[in-house]
Amino acid sequence: MKLFECQHCGQLLYFENTRCERCGHVLGYLPGLTLLSALAPQDDGRWRPLAAPEQLSTFCANAAHDACNWLVPAGAQPFCSACRLNRTIPNLDPPEHLLLWQRLEGAKHRMVYGLLRLGLPLVSRAQDPAGLAFDFLADPDPAWQDSPQIMTGHAEGLITINIAEADDAERERRRQDMAEPYRTLLGHFRHEAGHYYWERLVRGGPWHEPFRALFGDESEDYGASLESHHANGPAADWQERFVSAYASAHPWEDWAETWAHYLHVIDTLETAHAFDLRLRPEAGADPALAMAADFDPYGHADFNALIERWLPLTYAVNSLNRSMGQPDLYPFALAGPVVAKLRFVHDLVGQSRS
Repeated sequence: MKLFECQHCGQLLYFENTRCERCGHVLGYLPGLTLLSALAPQDDGRWRPLAAPEQLSTFCANAAHDACNWLVPAGAQPFCSACRLNRTIPNLDPPEHLLLWQRLEGAKHRMVYGLLRLGLPLVSRAQDPAGLAFDFLADPDPAWQDSPQIMTGHAEGLITINIAEADDAERERRRQDMAEPYRTLLGHFRHEAGHYYWERLVRGGPWHEPFRALFGDESEDYGASLESHHANGPAADWQERFVSAYASAHPWEDWAETWAHYLHVIDTLETAHAFDLRLRPEAGADPALAMAADFDPYGHADFNALIERWLPLTYAVNSLNRSMGQPDLYPFALAGPVVAKLRFVHDLVGQSRS
């Protein structure tokens, strides 16, 4: 994720900011320019971005719920390119639902930012029957005994997210129940989007057979594979071949976990680049421990250069977390087969962009 700067006073800004804390200017995000801009109000209710004065804009309709800070061209449709992906939002009458939905939107907007920066095809189901759509749903009232719980998942471009995932305590409970070292809202969005892009970019195309050579044959029984995984756990050697234990359940899940991980790597490296991070450890003779985040990773063709910067960065952030008494920020080990799968995703994304 990039860093941003107030065009009026130079204050450092972050992606989710809606007002500059120094000068008070209202802020809005211009997705076409990848810029968070200070805004000048107009008499007719529109806003003039200081970063692009010619682009008179209005806020996405979901700004009324404090769920979005993206701008749309004045006179255009009411929802931004991220919020147009929503098919269903939760009932907002219960106050807690609004907070959970706001958190979901924050994670979804970060994911959409990354997809747009990668130049991936992104259309809503309203625009194209094969497009992407989100249902944000709450579990039914426990009194409704015959109503099933909402399951987070993907089906032919429709991603369903149980809003309980936005409750920190509930997500932590599920993380422990499922023995997952890493479980975040952003991770959910990136994982489920991976299933969608497998259908868009891999299935039935020239990348399908190379996919099978690396990830396995996805035609094997998905339901039986998941049932076996949950009953028996992953293979004892999963860390030698998969990015996570869940990735070993089925080739589709291996793909989605690897896809999400690639997005984690690229976006975190962009943040490191935005801060101009450079590492030169005072201990250890291995020169591979040093790094300089000296290029924008989005669109960077050299996969080796990404990995050469990524691994030292993970060592550093894990050490920082331990100094604060926190668990490792990056609880993963990238074995050779995992790196090969990440390279596959990188190459596929690069071709999709071109």
